[in-house]
Amino acid sequence: MFKVKLVFSDGTIEELDGVFDTEAEAEEYALEAISEYHLGGEILNMSNPGDYPLDEEDDVDFEVIEIDE
Repeated sequence: MFKVKLVFSDGTIEELDGVFDTEAEAEEYALEAISEYHLGGEILNMSNPGDYPLDEEDDVDFEVIEIDE
């Protein structure tokens, strides 16, 4: 069983809720979550760029961890 942790450029780590049977499924979920995170930032920027500027330095990485269940 596998879980995903997102690692943000500011050092924040967020463990996602999903539990996956394979490492490939976990990686796919992580990439989708990162894509949605960036899309959300773009949408906020379009709605009010003064309050939500795009941050080119805002990078997100992920780590797949094996768990015992």
